[in-house]
Parts: sequence; C-alpha cells; structure tokens
Amino acid sequence: MRGWWREIAGLVLPVACGGCGRPRTVLCPECAAALTGAGPRRVRPAPEPAGLPVVHAVAPYADSVRELLLAHKERGALALAGPLGGALADAVTAAAGPATGPVSPPLLLVPVPSSRSSVRTRGHDPTRRIALAAAARLRRGGRAAQVVPVLRQRRYVADQAGLGARGRLANLSGALEVVPGGARLLEAGRVVLVDDLMTTGASLAEAARALGGVHVPFIPGLPRGMTERSPERSLSGHGFEQRRAAVIASSPASFEINRNSSGTWIVAGGER
Repeated sequence: MRGWWREIAGLVLPVACGGCGRPRTVLCPECAAALTGAGPRRVRPAPEPAGLPVVHAVAPYADSVRELLLAHKERGALALAGPLGGALADAVTAAAGPATGPVSPPLLLVPVPSSRSSVRTRGHDPTRRIALAAAARLRRGGRAAQVVPVLRQRRYVADQAGLGARGRLANLSGALEVVPGGARLLEAGRVVLVDDLMTTGASLAEAARALGGVHVPFIPGLPRGMTERSPERSLSGHGFEQRRAAVIASSPASFEINRNSSGTWIVAGGER
C-alpha cells in the first residue's frame, strides 16, 4: 500500500529535483549530468575484500548523486528509477563488455537483495526497481537483458550503517544464498551483479560467493584479482564464469585508483 500511495502522490503533488531540490522537475539537467558523470569506469575499494567482482560505476557517491540515490531509496522518489536505471545500464554495459556476436547470450542482471524488513519499511525494493529500469534501457538499445532475482538472505543481517569494512564483511559473511532453481536460470546468459551503491564492497563480495564465484588469489606483482594464467577469472559455474558487477555510484576514494604508465596501481595517492 505504501508503494502504491507513493506512485499516486507523485502524480498529483508538486515535484522537486531529487538531487538539488529545484522545483517542478524530477531531475534537473545539472544533476542528470552529475549522475552520468564522465562515463562508467572500473572502481575498487581499499581495502578490497576477497572475492570482489570486477566492478564498474558511473559516478562517485557524493553531492547530488548521493541525494538522488537517497531520494529514490529512502524518500520514495520512484520517478527517479528511470534515470537511475539508465545510469546503471551504462555501468552494466561497461562491466559486461561488447556483445560477442549477432546472437549474443542475454545479460542477466542479478540484484543484491534487500532484507524483507527494509523492503517493508521503504515500501519498495529500490535495487530491484532500478535493475528493472536498467534492463529495459538495455533492451531498447538492442541488448538482450533481463532481471533474475535469484539471491536471497538466508539469515538475519544487522544494519550496515556505522560498520567499517571489517564489520561489514563479518556481518554479511554467509548471509546470502541462491534460491531453489536459481542456478538453472543463470545458465541462460552472462551474469552481472547489480546494486545501487558500493562502499566497502562487502555486499558484492558476498553475493559473488553465493553465486559460486571462486576467489582468485593475489599474486605479488600483478593487480589484485588477476592471475598469470587468466585475468579476472572465476572458476565455478552458475553462469558466473567471469566475475562482473555494476553499480551506479561508489565511494569517491574508489574512483582515485588509476594505472600509470609503469603499470603500478595508484590507490588514493599511495601504491600497492
């Protein structure tokens, strides 16, 4: 009922930009530009949790982008699902890479699940709603895509707010599982984990574990997550042959990781 009421209220009540509050628009041009940013790019938290997929994001989680995500998730600005889904679709495309042929397998967007209590409190599942909008955008662009919500929480998870990287990992360890019959659904295409936001990477790492992603050990001298034999590979099935994930926004620090000409990874001003 709460979600239904928000849908109706959005049609009859005055609207304001979810990013800056400008009246009479759901998303102003300036905030839309901030949401798309400079285009999707690889992002990596520091420290990086074991088993984290290769993650792409479109914008740092700050300023108007932060407000847009909060407006959709916590304040019921459901009309933002469309533009947020468009941004996620860009990140999914970057994560999945180009189509492999005229009849490429579909992209299977697997949302990181919210708890039932969070969905009840908010009146909707924000990640799933954005994922559906992203899949629709991808299909309009000629890329076969669908949302496959095969993950669920198998035990209680505490509120992540206020927890650091280590606390989030402990809180989420073993918390997710694939629903019965879910593995069969994932055989039909290329899996991309999706979420609205990555902070420490704990949620995506746990989701990858639940999907059957095998952690590739770190080899000194190579970027984390790569091996001499096969870059960025996972060894198990469930359609998750290469670990990929896409989010709309990530912590600003994770955008500061770049590779210089000598091949050294620069992490927020330091080396590793």
